[in-house]
Amino acid sequence: MSEPFSVPVTVRGYETDVQGHLNQSVYLNYAEHSRWSLLRAAGISQSALVGSGVGPVALETTLRYQRELVAGDEVEVTCAFAWGEGKTFRIEQTVRKTDGTVAAEITAVLGLLDLKTRKLVPDPRDQFRRLASDPGLFGL
Repeated sequence: MSEPFSVPVTVRGYETDVQGHLNQSVYLNYAEHSRWSLLRAAGISQSALVGSGVGPVALETTLRYQRELVAGDEVEVTCAFAWGEGKTFRIEQTVRKTDGTVAAEITAVLGLLDLKTRKLVPDPRDQFRRLASDPGLFGL
């Protein structure tokens, strides 16, 4: 698994629900923000992915809520790639308050879709190595 990459996020009031805690769907937005931030840090833009004929697809997402977040909370959202063999890979993510409290853990199974054939590419690691200026951020 790669070393975790992280981005800071401040919970905004409009992201909370009637109970005053972060709405469940926003956790997924934070996770997505962290993933795209990692791609950019590694030198891969959305236009570079599309230009190379591939795009990431989420196949499964598991979200475990552990502590509530409220407006004004400052969190760090981590992102680490875990590679196996084959067409898919995992991304492990943690939403952690600045005091170290884990608010949520997110595990996603993803693949890279060939935009012409609409099938997963056989080796996503190869695509990331080829496109990234810093593939080490992906643990490659």
